[in-house]
Amino acid sequence: MKRVLMLAAENAAVAGAKVGGMADVIGDLPAALHNEHVAVDVMMPSYGFLVSQLKARFIADVSLPFRGQTTLVKVFIAPHPNVAGSAIYLLDHPHFDAGGAIYTSNNDGRPFADDADKFALMCAAAAQVICQEIVDKPDVLHLHDWHCGVLALLRAYEPRFNALQAIHTVYSVHNLSIQGQRPLCQEHSSLQAWFPELFAKLSVHHDEAMAKIIDPIHAQCFNPMRAAINLCDHLHFVSPTYAKEVLLASDSGSGHYGGEGLQDDIAQRAAELRVHGILNGCFYHDAPLELPKRTEQDFAKVLDYAEQCLLNNLASNQWVASQDQIALQRLNQLRRAAKAPSCLLTSVGRLTSQKVALLLQVMADGRYAIEHLLQSLATGQSQGVLILLGSGDEHIEQQLRQVAGRWPQLLFINGFDLPLSQLLYQHGDLFMMPSSFEPCGISQMLAMKAGQPCIVHGVGGLKDTIEHQVDGWVFNGDSLADKVDAMLATVTEAVAMTEQPQFQSIRQQALANRFTWQDVAKAYCEELYEF
Repeated sequence: MKRVLMLAAENAAVAGAKVGGMADVIGDLPAALHNEHVAVDVMMPSYGFLVSQLKARFIADVSLPFRGQTTLVKVFIAPHPNVAGSAIYLLDHPHFDAGGAIYTSNNDGRPFADDADKFALMCAAAAQVICQEIVDKPDVLHLHDWHCGVLALLRAYEPRFNALQAIHTVYSVHNLSIQGQRPLCQEHSSLQAWFPELFAKLSVHHDEAMAKIIDPIHAQCFNPMRAAINLCDHLHFVSPTYAKEVLLASDSGSGHYGGEGLQDDIAQRAAELRVHGILNGCFYHDAPLELPKRTEQDFAKVLDYAEQCLLNNLASNQWVASQDQIALQRLNQLRRAAKAPSCLLTSVGRLTSQKVALLLQVMADGRYAIEHLLQSLATGQSQGVLILLGSGDEHIEQQLRQVAGRWPQLLFINGFDLPLSQLLYQHGDLFMMPSSFEPCGISQMLAMKAGQPCIVHGVGGLKDTIEHQVDGWVFNGDSLADKVDAMLATVTEAVAMTEQPQFQSIRQQALANRFTWQDVAKAYCEELYEF
């Protein structure tokens, strides 16, 4: 079998090591690639808890220069929980332990500082481990997102790691908007601080090299994502449409999120035929299921479980959160209603500007776009309710809390609960995903898998997975205002359609769609790994 070593910050195959969609890719692909005769090992930080959780076995101490002194990193191995013959390698060092957290926030005006330190050390240790052949030598080294950009830099310019240049190296971009920039020098968390000798050599003798790794907007900063984009053998984006969108500059006026300053570098790699757009996948049952029938009991089941989630939140906190009080009141109102709503809209996801900016656009009358949406649910021929499950940005949470207090058509549950999300996928009529940009997206696949059509903005992986009025609804617009207007009109159209006979055929087509990891694995082998 061919062997791939993936270096990543997250891994959904390991409990507690998932934050975003990248973790699903790292967790799901090894099994699919195994069916293509490719063994995938994953290397990642231990985060202070994974060694004991996985009962990992110590295999080596690695000494390496970092921050101008010799640093010791311990290497552990555990069998992959889902794939025979594959391993998870854990890099253990006190710097990786943030109390069980994967990422840490810097609120001192130094974005990425702590995480950049952590992942720079991860990359240096990984390079040392591979070159000392402590792990099986891979045929392909696969790096994921900005966290791994330093390894691309070391592979290209650090003589101690010249052996890495003989290993075919692939870089996957899961979200171009987060690039991990840090100062080049004169800062505790900087390229100079991590690798003083390498920095001195590059800054004096290698203008061409520096041009590939500095941030295109802030010339005094190192950009690890840019380094990886320019220095790896192949560049991968997680959907075909996203791979095209990033070739164009971002334009806030039109609401287009593109190359985020790196479009020229990506275009150059595309001209070299080194850019690939491969859609992420989803797991499915062996055969398509019959469409589940919607009943009033389904809605009651959702409300009952949502209430239990809210009570759990209240029980685990000393102080009562106002959003939980509002949600409990809304639950009681919905229960007292004469009948269940004729249309249940659902939305599940992180509360970030990317996900909800269109919903929270302020309209001419001073209200948010989501309030216009809720008004249409209240006054249309089909009476509807929107249940929104998510947490994230505190300001966005506050905005949604205020909207939820004003509109009985919104049940906002601030948090995340996996069983509740699954109930929303299973029992909703329409799933809302109006992301401003979406590199791939998994929520729309999970909703469709349960027979719930989606209303989506026609960007990235959403455009690649949903066809307008065939298996869902897609809206677009030339400006930000056009996009919001199109979103509201599309919601009205889709809600009205739920009362029509053709809605069942749209549900059936959504259920029948397949975006399998096995297809993804085949594309990886052919396009990225060149097997």
